[in-house]
Amino acid sequence: MTFKARINHVYVCFIYVFSFCFRYLLCTSGDMVKVYSTVTEECVHVLQGHTNLVTGIALNPTNRFYRFVYSCSVDGTIKLWDFTDSILIKTFKVGYKLLALYTSKAHKGCVFVIIPKENDEALDSFQLVAVKLPKSSDQEVEATELSFVLNDVSQLPKCTSYGREGEFVASVKGLHLTVYFFRNQKTYRLSLNASHKKGANNIFTCVACHPKEDCIATGHEDGKIRLWRNFNRKKEYTHSTHHWHHSAVNDLSFTPEGANLLSGGVESVLVQWRYGEETKKDFLPRLGAAIAHISTSPEGSLYCTSHSDNKITIIQSNLRVSAVIQGLVKGDNIKTELMIDPRTKALVLNGKPGHLQFYSLQHDKQLYNLDIVQQEYINQSGLHQFEVVKAAFDAQGSWLATVEERKEKLADLEIQLKIWVYKDETQSFVLNTTITSPHEDHITALCFCNTDETTLLVTTGRDGQFKAWVLGDDSDIYHESVCWSCDFVGNYHNLQATNCCFSEDGSLLAVGFEQIITIWNPNTWDLVCTFCQPPGKIKDLCFGRLSCSKYLLGTTTNNFLCCWNVLTCTLEWSVGLNVILLQVDPLSENVAAFSCAAQNSDLFVFRPNEPRPVYLQKGICQGSVQRAVFTPRDVPEENCSESSQWLNRSQLYFLTRDMDLMTFSTKTEQDRLTASSKQLLIEENIPVTPFYLLLGKHRQHQAKLDAGSGTLADQVQLPEGSVAIKELLQTPAHVLPSATFLCIMFVNSLLISKDGKSEFTEEAEEEMESEKRKMKLLITKLTRDSQHKAKPAYFVEELAPKLSKTEERDLKRVRKTDYSWLCPFHGKLPREPYHG
Repeated sequence: MTFKARINHVYVCFIYVFSFCFRYLLCTSGDMVKVYSTVTEECVHVLQGHTNLVTGIALNPTNRFYRFVYSCSVDGTIKLWDFTDSILIKTFKVGYKLLALYTSKAHKGCVFVIIPKENDEALDSFQLVAVKLPKSSDQEVEATELSFVLNDVSQLPKCTSYGREGEFVASVKGLHLTVYFFRNQKTYRLSLNASHKKGANNIFTCVACHPKEDCIATGHEDGKIRLWRNFNRKKEYTHSTHHWHHSAVNDLSFTPEGANLLSGGVESVLVQWRYGEETKKDFLPRLGAAIAHISTSPEGSLYCTSHSDNKITIIQSNLRVSAVIQGLVKGDNIKTELMIDPRTKALVLNGKPGHLQFYSLQHDKQLYNLDIVQQEYINQSGLHQFEVVKAAFDAQGSWLATVEERKEKLADLEIQLKIWVYKDETQSFVLNTTITSPHEDHITALCFCNTDETTLLVTTGRDGQFKAWVLGDDSDIYHESVCWSCDFVGNYHNLQATNCCFSEDGSLLAVGFEQIITIWNPNTWDLVCTFCQPPGKIKDLCFGRLSCSKYLLGTTTNNFLCCWNVLTCTLEWSVGLNVILLQVDPLSENVAAFSCAAQNSDLFVFRPNEPRPVYLQKGICQGSVQRAVFTPRDVPEENCSESSQWLNRSQLYFLTRDMDLMTFSTKTEQDRLTASSKQLLIEENIPVTPFYLLLGKHRQHQAKLDAGSGTLADQVQLPEGSVAIKELLQTPAHVLPSATFLCIMFVNSLLISKDGKSEFTEEAEEEMESEKRKMKLLITKLTRDSQHKAKPAYFVEELAPKLSKTEERDLKRVRKTDYSWLCPFHGKLPREPYHG
């Protein structure tokens, strides 16, 4: 059993491949490197091999085709890839945690990395070192020769940059700028004052070096950009200050020729400064989220920005957006549950502020955003705006309920319950009903009834009530429109309602009121029974599924997991466990329970009819799991091991404290993914021909069927050896004889006997060779004749000569051949051969 990170875009590197018609973009994603096409926005390759977080990628500067790339990881290795073919070429074992990676044309045979001092990140002291890459034919090589370059540097990749094609390196940290020249091995350290007058904040945030001149650009916390010159003369250095950003400058980048300087920050605006004319600026606004990193293609025709919402924007040099690669939006706090859209099978959760994102887990890409709040988001500190805090789908995916809240310091709580209907015309959800102040206090839970016959929504609130909302006719006289209205209001001893859930058949509703669980009949709204042991407030509630649908599970603040039988109204079992999250698999009896102990989360998978777990995994992530969901598989997994049976129908996804989405996968699934990532290699004795492309898949399938019985020969004669077929493909169509005349030669070249040998004897093969030569001469003669006679194409059939007696005898023999095997390719019975 394995689990893996799915998202974590850390650093971006832009790559343009001159030898191909496609442009590629490489970015890190957890322990992988993904290769995207900037034309189609699709992920074309995934470079897998690191065992920990990938922290840097850089082009191999010695390769003029830009097809080789280095990657480094916290696992202490540097890997060289041919990313166009997704091939790992070499692995260099450094032995230190690698936090950033740089390459330079001026330093061949080595790369530069940032490592923790004494290999301990807790010391918060880092060094820039040069790693010499030894030349070896081995795929794994020890790279232990390290050369010290700079001490006390920032571990962030954007805080170190190489200038003038690698002649010097600049690094910023705090209030200091350090420059090191490789030629004379001199270091210069420049500093700024810690002044806070008039809102100034001189702390460095990023650095970029001019590729052609001795100029360094630095960004600062107060939004200023400084251009440094004469920095190799400590007492005569100068710098000019330019200011546009109202907050910190997140990243800087020069274009390859140094004509422009690009900057970005929280304003979601890309600013292009003209070098030498810094008063002239161009802007690309409304990029959707704060800019985190900026990169340029090697020839400068494309720019790339990565954003805080896990999005990559590809921009042309004229500041026009050409492509957007949107990953799973990572917010500071996911307030909705992880949900699965029943229609698209997409993962649904909080996205951009005020939106829900629909994300395809199968294709690892965002489908679309649904604007819930429908208000312009203002990026201003301290401003309270509407947030989507709850959401739920009905069983068919026809209705979506959302809750949005806003709370000002000196104002009342504003709550809106919105119910959306799916429209086939727009292939999206459209707002149907808006209910202002559905509860007098925060809404704690909402859920739809699971049955197909009933359209019912239940909400619970801290005001001590739960409300049932039903769908009915609107006041429209034509009764063509419908809306939602309140049908019932329930409470229990003025206690806060904290949870609610329906049974699988919709016949029972469980509502938690602090430490009491109440069971209601939704048809009559009668209180059926209550459960109140053991003591402690109810944190989570859920009914079992399938054969375990009679069980109700609940977790309490006193660290108990309880199971009740709603048929007998008794407590089946309870166990002392600090369960922080409970999730039911809708396609099986399995239930996933996440617990947190010793700053790590553990997973228990069990069935309600017995308290013993069917699967246990300790330490799945650091911190507590925030959200989880089971996603149904399109096709159930087969041949799973006994410990993986709980994953054969559904796959479990969970969200960590760091907002990373992770999933469990079976060994069979991993093997299939590994096999699919490998390129198919064609055997050396089976070259690709047009006929092979036509019939190859059928023959491969037939070969697999025959391999078990041992009836397929090791060598198979394929049509590429036929001179007649080659001539048929190479000869102009307007000089070819009738198709019926060529049919026999073509069909005979395709025939394969059951024993794997040619159908003809050696004597027959010699005759066939003779016929091939005759065919070649015939086509040559026809070609020559066509150059003297300008007859239309429909007269070519008349040019066919009379057959000799030998040819007629061969044709009669071929006429008896069974051609029924050709039917699957044509969908009909073959025609009789031409009789002459």
